[in-house]
Amino acid sequence: MGSLDEGPLNLDLEIGLKNGSFELPFEHQPETLAIQDAVKLLLQGLHEDVNREGIKKTPFRVAKALREGTRGYKQKVKEYVQSALFPEAGLDSGVGQAGGVGGLVVVRDLDHYSYCESCLLPFHVRCHIGYVPSEQRVLGLSKFSRVADVFAKRLQEPKRLADEICSALQHWVKPSGVAVVLQCSHIHFPSLDLVDSSSHDGFVRLMVSSGSGVFEDERSSLWGEFLSFLKFKGVKTQAEWCPSVKSKLFLEEDQEMVSAVVTILRSLGEDPSRKELIATPSRFLNWMMNFQNVNLEMKLLNGFNSVKANGDIREKRLHCELKMPFWSMCEHHLLPFYGVVHVGYYCTEGSNAIASSLLKSIVHFYGFKLQVQERMTRQIAEKLSPLVGGDVIVVAEAGHTCMISRGIEKFGSSTATIAVLGQFCNDSSARVAFLDKISTQQLPCKADSSSPI
Repeated sequence: MGSLDEGPLNLDLEIGLKNGSFELPFEHQPETLAIQDAVKLLLQGLHEDVNREGIKKTPFRVAKALREGTRGYKQKVKEYVQSALFPEAGLDSGVGQAGGVGGLVVVRDLDHYSYCESCLLPFHVRCHIGYVPSEQRVLGLSKFSRVADVFAKRLQEPKRLADEICSALQHWVKPSGVAVVLQCSHIHFPSLDLVDSSSHDGFVRLMVSSGSGVFEDERSSLWGEFLSFLKFKGVKTQAEWCPSVKSKLFLEEDQEMVSAVVTILRSLGEDPSRKELIATPSRFLNWMMNFQNVNLEMKLLNGFNSVKANGDIREKRLHCELKMPFWSMCEHHLLPFYGVVHVGYYCTEGSNAIASSLLKSIVHFYGFKLQVQERMTRQIAEKLSPLVGGDVIVVAEAGHTCMISRGIEKFGSSTATIAVLGQFCNDSSARVAFLDKISTQQLPCKADSSSPI
């Protein structure tokens, strides 16, 4: 290495030594490098070219996302809470609902995400916290979200997450009681061979609760008051959470790939031998193997004749197939994205429209790959073009979990992409007519799946 290259490194070392400690840049830290090597091995196991332009930097992006998403292991609740306890005289001791400050405080709709400890996929958490202050002090409202985030940014399951948030607030704030309700949504992919996934419920939704102090008894009137602010009639519980727990595992596992996932768990600060994590590498690989880059032969088109032009001039009509679900995995971050595809095409009067099942099969086929949404939209349009005489428009609307499970944490966002061929390229009125059809049957595709539980 030349002297010009050594300068910045020597300066970093000098500054680190003066401060009495030295931390390597993120990209050079052993944990980051270990995760990158593991992800490369996983991509090779999916028969991907790790030097391909689209995924060359994927190992680093995955390492960054995973380490950011599990930063809670290195955070302490004490650091957020102790500087944010404010005096509030309130009622005299022993008087009122709790003495001291007295009265219920409810903080609602705190959006977070966490990583499922069973399959390593991110899940959305909407957190609601109630507490009754005591000892004549209250906690700064922003700190409730901070505390929840400390525990959400770990490998989790919903009930334990609720218990840890509740216990931490009770311990460090010392109120008369704490109540926590979490609404959790876990993505549920259909199987690869489920061609028509329109009836597939794309999410497992679960509501869990935890209480301490005056909230220990969930049948109490105080719990009822708390829930009334949330407009819930009760707290639902459910035995099953992560869909991967019930999924069939592959009979033959690639042990190198299993070891790679174990390395990832260890690099995140977890113990891979913890009983809840023992089967996690197998479950994660079971999900990933759905997206192998194999040359699957599309037998979907057998028996279907493409549209052929003839000498007759017939009126063409717009035919639409809307809200066809798709499920995919972003090749940039190895995270799910999901949504709906709308297809419009012209067919001459008297000719048959394409069967709905065929369109859904094509959408399903191009979704189940390492993908980017723009490419998937174009591929569907190009596949359909010769079948419909060249005039086709495809719109994909999707929620991307990379938008909520990385630094930006943009809940409620969605992305729309469009591909046009033939008449739709130059005829703005044709595009408008199709887009009007979509707007009348709009289906939001949000990254946080925040529809009511």
